[in-house]
Amino acid sequence: MDSYLIQVNGHGDHAPMLDVHRKTNGNSISLGKVKGRKPRWAVRASEMSKKTFNPVRAIVDSMKVEPNPKKAMISLSLGDPTVFGNLPTNDEVTRAVKEVLDSGRYNGYAPSVGYQSCREAVAAYYNCPEAPLEAQDVILTSGCSQAIELALAVLANPGQNILVPRPGFSLYKTLALSMGIEVKLYNLLPEKGWEIDLEHLESLVDEKTACLIVNNPSNPCGSVFSKSHLQKILAVASRQCVPILADEIYGDMVFADCKYEPIATLSTNVPILSCGGLAKRWLVPGWRMGWILIHDRRDIFGNEIRDGLLRLSQRILGPCTIVQGALERILRRTPPEFYHNTLSILKSNADLCYAALSAIPGLQPVRPAGAMYLMVEIEMEHFPEFENDVEFTERLISEQSVFCLPATCFEYPNFFRVVITVPEEMILEACSRIQEFCEMHYQGAEGAQDLECDK
Repeated sequence: MDSYLIQVNGHGDHAPMLDVHRKTNGNSISLGKVKGRKPRWAVRASEMSKKTFNPVRAIVDSMKVEPNPKKAMISLSLGDPTVFGNLPTNDEVTRAVKEVLDSGRYNGYAPSVGYQSCREAVAAYYNCPEAPLEAQDVILTSGCSQAIELALAVLANPGQNILVPRPGFSLYKTLALSMGIEVKLYNLLPEKGWEIDLEHLESLVDEKTACLIVNNPSNPCGSVFSKSHLQKILAVASRQCVPILADEIYGDMVFADCKYEPIATLSTNVPILSCGGLAKRWLVPGWRMGWILIHDRRDIFGNEIRDGLLRLSQRILGPCTIVQGALERILRRTPPEFYHNTLSILKSNADLCYAALSAIPGLQPVRPAGAMYLMVEIEMEHFPEFENDVEFTERLISEQSVFCLPATCFEYPNFFRVVITVPEEMILEACSRIQEFCEMHYQGAEGAQDLECDK
């Protein structure tokens, strides 16, 4: 019968070693030395989690301010069109989901990239001669945010960089930094309706640049790029051989005097991953249905990017199957009047808000052309008691119970963003309160100078 002899060796500062011997028929066989280990808890957050940082949440959560209890809160901060109930989705959209749920045919797993029939429906909806699409060019995702995440993950490695608009949607930076990808911010020009500073953009490109993010129509700016400007963007991407990640979640949400051009319809050689979804145009952000459209007519992405997207999609096994099942009917049967009515409300609110804020000394709104937002410049020299846009918006909450997002959240200080999806009466009341607030704190050139001297 075998027996074991365990000796503990070690002295001084050295950890004890367990010298294990097994005796077999009187012979001792050494099994080697095993370093002693006392079990202890050592659970730590991952490096990825430590690198994940959402500037909107960080800034908003640190705004420890109470609204004025004498005034009802008006929140113009959240880009969710469903909050106030004045922008419901269409009956055809909800009916489609109800019928799918009742059918019981979409309760199981789907392919991670989505059902083939649903991918065909999306491809058919967006297909056009200038940018042809087939089912194999569509990846269904859990919302547009996951589409952006997958697109970034397939295009960029840790240590590479991506080009991101400033001001721009904060999620791009949040996702990139968590993946170890550097973010380079290119400037948008408010005096030119938030067009891209193309010279600045091109100056940022280097050998480590993995992709260019183009957000059109824009969050937070509400801008819509013209055909000629998009062609200039494509020219930069073509010269530098940089693929484009197009965030087009607000596609077709443009006002009547403007035209939306999907960037892929203008590209002859630049490969593009276009990200979109149901959230905004169909007013159902909580349904979490998005997609990536692969535009690669010169076969620059090749099979590698497609295979990469397939593998990445397998991490969460695809989006909600119930909404997938309803997708074809939603895309085919939603009446045009629904889209027109939504845009009519947004355009009316945008016009009201722009006109009201333009009349307030110290504020300079930039007229939007689409999406759901309006950006407003604060002429900080006329509000010298405030250090920056964060302080300005904090005091606006505490004094007037109006909550607008400081544009520091979008890497663009001394502006704030207004969401224009709220009911008309709220827009008017909010603008009235903003006017009262600004009149209270506005200082002309002389007054501002005197206040600076007092400091």
